[in-house]
Amino acid sequence: MVDRVSTAGQYSAILANLMAAENAQTNAENRVSSTKNGNDLKAFAQQAETLTAMKSVDARITNYQAQNSQIAAKLTQQDQGLTAVADSATAVRQAIADALASNNADTFMQEVQNQFQTAVSGLNTQFDGKYLFAGGQINTQPVTAQQMTDLTAGPPIASFFKNDSYAVQAKLDDSTTVTTGQLASNLGTPMLTAFQAIQAYNDGPNGPLNGPLTAAQATFLTTAMQNWTTIGTNLTSSAAQNGLVQQQVETVGKNLVTQQNTLTSMIGNITDADMAKAATDLANAQLSVQASAKVLQSLQSDSLLTLLPAG
Repeated sequence: MVDRVSTAGQYSAILANLMAAENAQTNAENRVSSTKNGNDLKAFAQQAETLTAMKSVDARITNYQAQNSQIAAKLTQQDQGLTAVADSATAVRQAIADALASNNADTFMQEVQNQFQTAVSGLNTQFDGKYLFAGGQINTQPVTAQQMTDLTAGPPIASFFKNDSYAVQAKLDDSTTVTTGQLASNLGTPMLTAFQAIQAYNDGPNGPLNGPLTAAQATFLTTAMQNWTTIGTNLTSSAAQNGLVQQQVETVGKNLVTQQNTLTSMIGNITDADMAKAATDLANAQLSVQASAKVLQSLQSDSLLTLLPAG
């Protein structure tokens, strides 16, 4: 009796080994070329849920960073406006001091008018086409007065302010919300009232404020200088408050960078391939493919078909 000889089972086993080796080689090649352990969540099995959560947090941090960059730019522009308004108050006080020191007001009203226009321009500061000190009325110019004489024409000071009462806020991260907006009416009402007083005095029976000062004019300007000192101090405090918010935005921004760097490292521990191991796996897989192919070739040459006589 002759044992039955068959190569079908051997072919099947060798082909399976060859396919497995080729799959392992492809996987290793992908890790080496992409430096990643996979291209989708299926590649990370039980860590997929954790990876999804971390990527969601990473995206949220990226959004905060983009938003905070915009806020920082806005606050910088706002600082310029506030500084201009505060500087104009300081300049008016200095003009009064100079007039008192020289006992002469020849150029006084012209200087005050110039500072009035500077102050109004500062209160009407825009960023990205929107008024910064208008509250929620971002498309409406918050201060409408153009000349000091407008202030004494009859309408009350409040009528020259078109902002609403909304103080703009911004969420810097999951736990930090700051008030970034300041209102033209809060900033400018004392100042415009003081400008109105100077214009009214200039147009009144003790005016004009031009040339050598009378005793009454000197008394008026002395009192006015004290008022302008207070106005300048308060406006400088408003600019300083804006600066504090700028520092807070900067601090949160640094914290977000630290958080994202940590998160990126944690994500990388899951998704980034161990390049040394990937290279070793690739070399081993290539050897397995070569070995399986060699065995398959040998099996083909040992087939019974080669032993049967031709014809």
